[in-house]
Amino acid sequence: MTTRLIAWLVLACSTALAACNTVAGAGQDISKGGHAITNSAEQHE
Repeated sequence: MTTRLIAWLVLACSTALAACNTVAGAGQDISKGGHAITNSAEQHE
């Protein structure tokens, strides 16, 4: 019983950490895309 609980906790924590890294990376990519669009628009004014 305890071994299963520990295994589930480890699995849940590792999944949560992977999801956080993925969301953070996607946020950074979207932010960089937004900056590129802004810079391009400012150059063409």
